[in-house]
Amino acid sequence: MSDLDPKELRAALASYMTGVTIVTAQSPGGEPVGFTANSFTSVSLNPPLLLVCPGNHLSSFDAFSNASHFAVNILAEGQEAISNIFASSKGDRFGQVSWQADEYGCPLIDGAAAQFSCNQHQSVDAGDHLILIGKILSFHNAAKPGLGYCRDGYFSLNQERRSEAPAPRDTTIIAAALVELDGQLCVIKDTQGVHIPSVKIGDRAGARSAIAQHLVSIGIEAELGPVYSAFDDTDNANHVTVFRARLSKEPKAANCEFWPISTPMLTELKEPANPDMMRRYQHEYRNNQFGLYIGDAQRGEVHPAEPAQV
Repeated sequence: MSDLDPKELRAALASYMTGVTIVTAQSPGGEPVGFTANSFTSVSLNPPLLLVCPGNHLSSFDAFSNASHFAVNILAEGQEAISNIFASSKGDRFGQVSWQADEYGCPLIDGAAAQFSCNQHQSVDAGDHLILIGKILSFHNAAKPGLGYCRDGYFSLNQERRSEAPAPRDTTIIAAALVELDGQLCVIKDTQGVHIPSVKIGDRAGARSAIAQHLVSIGIEAELGPVYSAFDDTDNANHVTVFRARLSKEPKAANCEFWPISTPMLTELKEPANPDMMRRYQHEYRNNQFGLYIGDAQRGEVHPAEPAQV
């Protein structure tokens, strides 16, 4: 038996960014079955093969093990709710979504970015999962952006691209990071006051690499997550892109302090932190449900990014 900590191993594996799929089939009794999966891989073009890995904890595991056909639905941006239904719902999952059966009786989810109907080409027992290899019999490509997932929740490349759109002239562009460690947030104390780690940059599209390099330069080694907030601070003529990050090593920065994420003092930090952003961050951290904010310091939209149980 392995001595590896399953919880820590799962967290490490979850750092790999993936797409999100709904795998479906028809049970021997003719009922539709399905589950959310990010264990999906293209295997071969000739012959056309793909694979998914249903876990033996699934109530529908036997149905997938014995199914002659199954389908894979790659979810599109905006289909987070469908992913959550098939990841956690115990009720009638298919009664909550719109779908059509393919010619083999496997459900195809309406609005998906792509859909693949397969027969079972091969199956391989692999620990607590089954490697299910399917031969693609037909497919549909809607040419929509796919829904992404990492351990911080869902993400959208289109939304991230919007955060990188050109800033108006005479705007100072700032990249910043919310660096977390065990329920605490890293803040920097210097001659400018107390603020989150940040750096001025020349191009919004270079925000990720710029803040990553800046963190290293001040003695903070952290793993950057997705964009958390992108907003125009018109009062100070700034455009701010903020990333979430996790500390990977004890910081070497002498002026780095860690404050509890729950402390009201976080809403009093100097720019580039925005009081509304910090209040939202505290609320979302408490509920483990994060979104991407795009707008200005007063008005904007939060694009939900609820964590999936995949």
